[in-house]
Amino acid sequence: MHSDSPAWSLYCSVSFVVAAVMMGVGISIMPGEAWVRAYFAMSAMLLTGSTFTLAKMLRDRHEAQRLHQRIEEAKTEQLLKTYELKPPLGT
Repeated sequence: MHSDSPAWSLYCSVSFVVAAVMMGVGISIMPGEAWVRAYFAMSAMLLTGSTFTLAKMLRDRHEAQRLHQRIEEAKTEQLLKTYELKPPLGT
């Protein structure tokens, strides 16, 4: 089973938080009216949520394909075992 190292998990978490904070600060100090900054903030939240949804969908699809492949391999092995156990015809 694949497992990420604690250092990699920490890096991913910290980099996400830093990027989100930097984007928030950038939007908040952006020149312009409040409704423009609010629009960009809503867009950033939607983009972030959509990114998580896409990543989860891709991970779920990958896991389903891996499960399907394991099931097919098990069926093939069972078929081969059954074939090998049958005595040849005419004996």
